[in-house]
Amino acid sequence: MPEQYQEAMTGTTTVGLIFAGGVILATEKRATMGYMIASKRAKKVYQIADRIGMTIAGGVGDAQQLARIITVECNLYQIRRSRAITVGAASTLLSNYLNQNRYFPYYVQLLVGGIDEHGPSVYSVDAMGGATKEEDIVSTGSGSPMAYGVLEDRYRPDMSEEEATELAVRALKSAMKRDAGSGEGIHVVIITKEKYHVLGEDQLNKYLPKNSV
Repeated sequence: MPEQYQEAMTGTTTVGLIFAGGVILATEKRATMGYMIASKRAKKVYQIADRIGMTIAGGVGDAQQLARIITVECNLYQIRRSRAITVGAASTLLSNYLNQNRYFPYYVQLLVGGIDEHGPSVYSVDAMGGATKEEDIVSTGSGSPMAYGVLEDRYRPDMSEEEATELAVRALKSAMKRDAGSGEGIHVVIITKEKYHVLGEDQLNKYLPKNSV
């Protein structure tokens, strides 16, 4: 893999996990340009459909453009077919678009997660258009090794929404302590059949004191 491509893929931590009633997507908020912290409030989770979200890692401009494109495609799918797009179909659309542009690639690594008629699911999508359905947990970015250490140790398929949220926050806090490309704050989205819910600062605070690793 070219050195430039590897460098573009680093500098963040994103987490996706499936719990009993839905999906948690979580990221930290630091954006870097080399050794400089370019932003402390970077948005790394985008709602692309009613019950589907997408996390981003890699080049900010590329990721934001893809978020706009896939949001439009998901809306068009619903208009044309009179039903909501599934998580798998959204991942396939994104995968096809990335594969078509593989000679001038978007420098991104994405997670697409949500809930549909088939239940909750999370897909990992790489810059070349490869899409992989994850069975339970997944993490991307330079802080993912630290996050995986927590996720692999503590994850259970039957976790409640509260337990899954706490685990996602714990994994991110672990990554933020050891990875220079991850930090500042935490963004958590909870997706169930009833809601696409972004946790506010007050709601996040109750998880932070319990998650010193």
